[in-house]
Amino acid sequence: MSAQNRSTSGVATGVLGLIGMSALAGILVTAAVTPALAVTGIAANSGISMFENLPGYLEIGDLSEKTDVYATNADGSTHLLASFYEDNREEVGWDQISQYAKDAAVAGEDPRFYEHGGIDVQGTVRAALNEYVIGGATQGGSSITQQYVKNVLVNNAVRKAKTEEEKEAAVEAAIETTPERKLKEMKYAISLEKKTSKDEILRGYLNIALFGGRVYGIQSASQYYYSKNAADLTLPEAASLIAIVNNPEKFRLDNPESESNGANTVDSETGEVVPYAATKERRDYILDEMLKYGKITQEDHDAAIATPIAPAINPPSTGCQTAGSSAYFCDYVKNAILNYYDDPTTTDIDEGQELLNEGGLQVFTSIDLELQAKAQQAIDENVPYVDDRFDVGSVAVTVQPGTGRILAMAQNKHYSQEQAVLDADRSYSAINMAAPYDFGGSSGFQPGSTFKVFTLGEWLNEGHSLRESFNGNRRPISKFPGACSGGAYTVAGGFNPKNDDATIANNAVDATKYSVNSSFMAMAEQLQLCGIKNTAQAFGVYRADGLELGKRYAYNDDGTPVLNPDGSRALDPDFEFPPSAVLGTEEVAPVTMAAAFAGIANNGYTCSPIAIDKILTKDGEEIPPPPSTCQQSVTPEVAHAMEYAMAQTFNGGTASASNTGTGVPHIGKTGTTDYAYDTWMIGSSTTAATAVWVGNITGGDNRTNLRNVSFDSGAAATARHRIWPMIMELADNKYGGAEFPEPDASAFKQVLVDVPQVAGLTFDAAKQALEAAGFVVEDGGQQDSNLPAGQVTGTDPAGQAGRGATIRVFTSNGQGTTVPDLTGLTEQAAKAALDQAGLKMKGNGGGNQVVTSQDPPAGTAARKGSTVTVQFGGDDDGGNGGTPPTPGTGG
Repeated sequence: MSAQNRSTSGVATGVLGLIGMSALAGILVTAAVTPALAVTGIAANSGISMFENLPGYLEIGDLSEKTDVYATNADGSTHLLASFYEDNREEVGWDQISQYAKDAAVAGEDPRFYEHGGIDVQGTVRAALNEYVIGGATQGGSSITQQYVKNVLVNNAVRKAKTEEEKEAAVEAAIETTPERKLKEMKYAISLEKKTSKDEILRGYLNIALFGGRVYGIQSASQYYYSKNAADLTLPEAASLIAIVNNPEKFRLDNPESESNGANTVDSETGEVVPYAATKERRDYILDEMLKYGKITQEDHDAAIATPIAPAINPPSTGCQTAGSSAYFCDYVKNAILNYYDDPTTTDIDEGQELLNEGGLQVFTSIDLELQAKAQQAIDENVPYVDDRFDVGSVAVTVQPGTGRILAMAQNKHYSQEQAVLDADRSYSAINMAAPYDFGGSSGFQPGSTFKVFTLGEWLNEGHSLRESFNGNRRPISKFPGACSGGAYTVAGGFNPKNDDATIANNAVDATKYSVNSSFMAMAEQLQLCGIKNTAQAFGVYRADGLELGKRYAYNDDGTPVLNPDGSRALDPDFEFPPSAVLGTEEVAPVTMAAAFAGIANNGYTCSPIAIDKILTKDGEEIPPPPSTCQQSVTPEVAHAMEYAMAQTFNGGTASASNTGTGVPHIGKTGTTDYAYDTWMIGSSTTAATAVWVGNITGGDNRTNLRNVSFDSGAAATARHRIWPMIMELADNKYGGAEFPEPDASAFKQVLVDVPQVAGLTFDAAKQALEAAGFVVEDGGQQDSNLPAGQVTGTDPAGQAGRGATIRVFTSNGQGTTVPDLTGLTEQAAKAALDQAGLKMKGNGGGNQVVTSQDPPAGTAARKGSTVTVQFGGDDDGGNGGTPPTPGTGG
């Protein structure tokens, strides 16, 4: 209120406040200048007693500083991707601040700074008079040391607060305009100046001061308002920035239209609009003071006064939107820090968030900016950001074998965390589709046939070979051994997935090369089903929602999650890893699959994905970044055999369209889910593994079969084969790649086992015996046989066959007989023998002739009623059954 409106009692109270403040201020100054002085008088003694009871030690906590995230260029220089902060501040040393800024702060805020002991008595009395007697607007009067103390108290209170409400309350308490707060600041100021140099106090003040909005400290203010370092500020720039400190919101330089900053103020002499008129008035006052106290010359003063305020705003940003095409990788880095450094045992504070936003870290990441740019270009040229026909998505991510370092991570969306932007433009997304849920919010995608490589790995783990034969024909399979719940996994009616084409593959190499579903189901039929899951997880493959493969959350009938007694989500106890998962029905993240393929290419040694190479604190100390966890997923021998089969996909197989033509060897696997909702190409050299996914982001009825649509670049289903080689061509040329090791000879062995003798058994009994021996049984149909109808007559093959081979089983139709041996018999005797066998004879013997040959030969199985052709010649020996001699004419 104005002085005229104050009541008499109010004035009296103000006078008393003034007298008390002035007396105590004088005592405190005396204590600061001559602390050993014996002060006499009852009032003085009371003041000294009050002084001694005030706290004197000021704990100066760490300042909240922004974290900077960098990429490292090929020449070793760094590129700033993004900054994260609660307060946009970067603390700097004394020599990193322009002398103009130091002199401007002292001249404008506390001209007697280097003379007093922490309190400017003149300023304090003037402020108290105004506050408690006159009743005008609150004035300064606080020394730089006192202002520094106040800011430190605010900083300490805010850093200790755990909620926004606590922060607001802490700030209000720290800046409350009361005599008690002022006296405490004075005591702290006096104590601080006894142990801290003036220069260090001024440096601390310039680093902690607010410069408008969320900009704190002279360095961040210089970068934001003038796009330069604090050490490089000119005189008018320095004075303009120091002017802001007096009233940060009024005098800030990033809003020329602000009414409080004198918008539309016209110069009385020139008639021109004066931008930032209020700030200029304050700046010019500071320049006058600098001249008055001999900090600048008249010439410098006049030139600065004549210089208009013209900021070069460098918009600060907290978050990854400044990272351009690397924004989703930046988001992965952010979440890696949040996840790794958060203490799960605390619930009232997020340590990861606090470290990221306030810790002043320098984070150096793994990204290869050149490869990242190529990955984004490949997606941009081949997949639209928005498609009116369906919710189109695409991701490309590259991981380094042996380290897990993420070299590139791109997708077909612009990055934003602003809900208004996301609602207005479908080309923007806050979800990192390359990452698991905890690292970007995605629920993952079905990997389709790319997942088959883990069945290949388990096939080899369990002692099978690449060339071992099996029945790869499409057929229903009802039982899969080794389910995760124990026993076998049975499928009523049999599991019989379709193949993509008519290709039949009866060994692991061809099954992989041509990606034949029925062949992999035939392999799974001979394996531990849970072993396939375990092999995948050994390569670091888990569901994108963080669960193990084959696990699902439970839901109530109304769709709400089932919760455990402790509040955590319950799992569905009836769900386990099913046979369909062999073909890639578990939702996983592309970066997870890229890391797994990198492990295969690295002799079976897999490293989990990481995005951070090094972290430095604001003091330059290195702290451990989130680590990669590495493990031997399969033996090197198994990995080499896997590599051999996966290399064939580029040699006339399903990955041939992705051949880079660089000569660098690759292994790979394609994947297409049911109805081509998701399409994949994943492959690796020994130095870089890249996973490309193109598909439907959302599920449900609005999904589109990619084989039915095209993009401007070509068929949607083959976009993966246009993206992958673009990325890997650069990776090949940049990083090279060695030949993959040759598999051990044992990887190609053909395993032969005895085929059980089943002739004379019923078909069912023979089938049981053959299946128990590990063979696949196929009904070969009936044969003519003298065995009773329905009995097994034989198998094809017989003797030995490859383990898991298909054995054809033949049964008797009861119409068979055996051709007798007719050699040497007369016509009559031969006919009698054939009649007894149920056969007919063709051929005549005359005189003494006997059978010399027959067709079919003796012992041949034949159908009853069929004919045996015989040839006769010569005479018999006159024995029994011979033909009598023909009567002659001579004797």
